[in-house]
Amino acid sequence: MHLYREFPPHPALAGHVACLWTSRALPDGAPVRTRVLPDNCIDILWQDAAPLGKVAGMMSRPHHVALTTPVLTVAVRFLPGAARAFFDVPLGELQDGHPALADLWPRADAEALAAALWEREQAPEAQLAIVERALVARLRAHGSVRSDGLARAAVARIEASGGDVRIDDLASALGVTRQHLALLFRERVGLSAKTFAMVCRFRRAHAALRAQPGAVDWARLAGECGYYDQSHLIHAFRQFADATPESFVRRVAA
Repeated sequence: MHLYREFPPHPALAGHVACLWTSRALPDGAPVRTRVLPDNCIDILWQDAAPLGKVAGMMSRPHHVALTTPVLTVAVRFLPGAARAFFDVPLGELQDGHPALADLWPRADAEALAAALWEREQAPEAQLAIVERALVARLRAHGSVRSDGLARAAVARIEASGGDVRIDDLASALGVTRQHLALLFRERVGLSAKTFAMVCRFRRAHAALRAQPGAVDWARLAGECGYYDQSHLIHAFRQFADATPESFVRRVAA
């Protein structure tokens, strides 16, 4: 069993945080297996099994998790392009990684937060409130010195297009060179602009498949989601889900 819940962020964090979330994995004999798909977000996770916390960087491929013992997780998910205010390293360094939070924040801060979260038993909502206070404090101390307006504008344009945008055209529309845009994404977003757009297209197709009952017109779906053809769609699902679109449909329907 895997219980997952999302919570809206504190108003002071609304411009940076997509949601806070909790999960409780309760294996019942067999491992709880989860395939985490790229979502263009960065998360920080605190678990009773790993109390100091870890960061899930931007993903360019799926991540497979198998839990054999009960695990409680409390976490924050940042909006795309908004996590840089909370870290002192270029976000590209975190891509497809899960570094310890104590390696990215002052260790004393990470340890104090872990102690507040785990030294006594408390409801997940109380733990999330502790996380929010720590994030607000860090944002007030560090976030104001990092201007991310251009990165946010680039992210917004890609998302508005559903990922169907040429990177050269995006750079031109923003008044920067393609090279500057590439550096910006590595520093403040965590993926290349091209990969970010590819994940947007994949998520668009992923959502369409989940919502579409019955037989699927694959060629039409590919075109509607910004793919050249059906083979391009299949390649994206293999890259970002380790599955074909057909097997994904079967898994959703099961």
